Amino acid sequence: MDDALPGEKWGFLVITMLVILLLGFFIDFVEICFIIVPILAPVAEMMGINMVWFAILVAMNLQTSFLTPPFGFSLFYLKGVAPDGVTTRDIYRGVMPFICIQIGVLVSILLFPGFYGLA
Repeated sequence: MDDALPGEKWGFLVITMLVILLLGFFIDFVEICFIIVPILAPVAEMMGINMVWFAILVAMNLQTSFLTPPFGFSLFYLKGVAPDGVTTRDIYRGVMPFICIQIGVLVSILLFPGFYGLA
Protein backbone atom coordinates (compact mmCIF):
# COMPACT_ATOMS: atom_id res chain seq x y z
CA MET A 1 0.00 0.00 0.00
CA ASP A 2 2.88 2.34 0.77
CA ASP A 3 4.01 2.35 -2.87
CA ALA A 4 0.50 2.89 -4.24
CA LEU A 5 0.13 6.47 -3.01
CA PRO A 6 2.03 9.38 -4.53
CA GLY A 7 4.47 10.71 -1.98
CA GLU A 8 4.10 7.56 0.10
CA LYS A 9 3.78 8.06 3.88
CA TRP A 10 4.92 11.70 3.85
CA GLY A 11 2.61 12.65 1.01
CA PHE A 12 -0.31 11.07 2.86
CA LEU A 13 0.53 12.90 6.09
CA VAL A 14 1.00 16.30 4.45
CA ILE A 15 -2.19 16.03 2.38
CA THR A 16 -4.12 14.76 5.41
CA MET A 17 -2.96 17.65 7.59
CA LEU A 18 -3.76 20.20 4.87
CA VAL A 19 -7.25 18.75 4.33
CA ILE A 20 -8.00 18.76 8.06
CA LEU A 21 -6.71 22.33 8.36
CA LEU A 22 -8.86 23.51 5.46
CA LEU A 23 -11.93 21.69 6.77
CA GLY A 24 -11.34 23.37 10.14
CA PHE A 25 -12.07 26.71 8.46
CA PHE A 26 -15.63 25.63 7.70
CA ILE A 27 -16.78 22.80 9.97
CA ASP A 28 -16.49 22.00 13.66
CA PHE A 29 -13.90 19.62 15.08
CA VAL A 30 -16.61 17.11 16.06
CA GLU A 31 -17.72 16.70 12.46
CA ILE A 32 -14.12 16.29 11.33
CA CYS A 33 -13.60 13.61 13.99
CA PHE A 34 -16.72 11.69 12.97
CA ILE A 35 -16.38 12.05 9.19
CA ILE A 36 -12.70 12.34 8.26
CA VAL A 37 -10.79 10.49 10.98
CA PRO A 38 -12.59 7.13 10.46
CA ILE A 39 -11.65 7.32 6.79
CA LEU A 40 -8.00 8.28 7.35
CA ALA A 41 -7.08 6.23 10.44
CA PRO A 42 -7.27 2.78 8.75
CA VAL A 43 -5.18 4.07 5.84
CA ALA A 44 -2.57 5.46 8.24
CA GLU A 45 -2.49 2.18 10.12
CA MET A 46 -2.08 0.16 6.91
CA MET A 47 0.81 2.44 5.93
CA GLY A 48 2.59 1.62 9.19
CA ILE A 49 2.24 5.10 10.69
CA ASN A 50 2.49 5.25 14.48
CA MET A 51 -1.15 5.79 15.47
CA VAL A 52 -0.30 7.77 18.62
CA TRP A 53 1.77 10.17 16.49
CA PHE A 54 -1.03 10.37 13.92
CA ALA A 55 -3.62 11.07 16.63
CA ILE A 56 -1.45 13.84 18.11
CA LEU A 57 -1.03 15.40 14.65
CA VAL A 58 -4.79 15.31 14.06
CA ALA A 59 -5.55 16.67 17.55
CA MET A 60 -3.07 19.53 17.15
CA ASN A 61 -4.58 20.33 13.78
CA LEU A 62 -8.12 20.27 15.20
CA GLN A 63 -7.03 22.65 17.96
CA THR A 64 -6.02 25.11 15.26
CA SER A 65 -9.56 24.98 13.85
CA PHE A 66 -10.83 26.73 16.99
CA LEU A 67 -8.96 29.87 15.91
CA THR A 68 -9.33 29.87 12.14
CA PRO A 69 -11.77 32.30 10.59
CA PRO A 70 -14.55 32.42 9.53
CA PHE A 71 -16.05 29.84 11.91
CA GLY A 72 -13.48 29.54 14.68
CA PHE A 73 -15.51 29.07 17.83
CA SER A 74 -12.92 30.71 20.07
CA LEU A 75 -13.24 33.86 17.96
CA PHE A 76 -16.92 34.13 18.77
CA TYR A 77 -16.25 33.54 22.46
CA LEU A 78 -13.68 36.33 22.37
CA LYS A 79 -16.11 38.64 20.58
CA GLY A 80 -18.69 37.97 23.28
CA VAL A 81 -16.38 39.15 26.07
CA ALA A 82 -14.49 41.88 24.19
CA PRO A 83 -15.16 45.55 24.87
CA ASP A 84 -17.51 47.38 22.50
CA GLY A 85 -14.71 48.99 20.49
CA VAL A 86 -13.16 45.65 19.44
CA THR A 87 -14.42 44.44 16.06
CA THR A 88 -14.50 40.91 14.70
CA ARG A 89 -11.85 41.96 12.19
CA ASP A 90 -9.59 43.04 15.08
CA ILE A 91 -10.00 39.62 16.66
CA TYR A 92 -9.27 37.86 13.34
CA ARG A 93 -6.06 39.86 12.95
CA GLY A 94 -5.12 39.28 16.57
CA VAL A 95 -5.27 35.48 16.36
CA MET A 96 -3.11 35.18 13.23
CA PRO A 97 0.19 34.93 15.20
CA PHE A 98 -1.29 32.16 17.33
CA ILE A 99 -2.46 30.26 14.26
CA CYS A 100 1.05 30.55 12.81
CA ILE A 101 2.55 29.26 16.08
CA GLN A 102 0.18 26.29 16.14
CA ILE A 103 0.95 25.45 12.51
CA GLY A 104 4.66 25.73 13.29
CA VAL A 105 4.35 23.30 16.18
CA LEU A 106 2.29 20.95 14.00
CA VAL A 107 5.04 20.99 11.37
CA SER A 108 7.70 20.36 14.03
CA ILE A 109 5.72 17.38 15.39
CA LEU A 110 5.42 16.10 11.84
CA LEU A 111 9.12 16.50 11.03
CA PHE A 112 10.72 15.75 14.41
CA PRO A 113 8.56 13.16 16.24
CA GLY A 114 11.62 11.90 18.12
CA PHE A 115 11.99 15.27 19.83
CA TYR A 116 8.53 14.72 21.34
CA GLY A 117 9.20 11.08 22.25
CA LEU A 118 7.03 9.72 19.45
CA ALA A 119 9.63 8.00 17.26
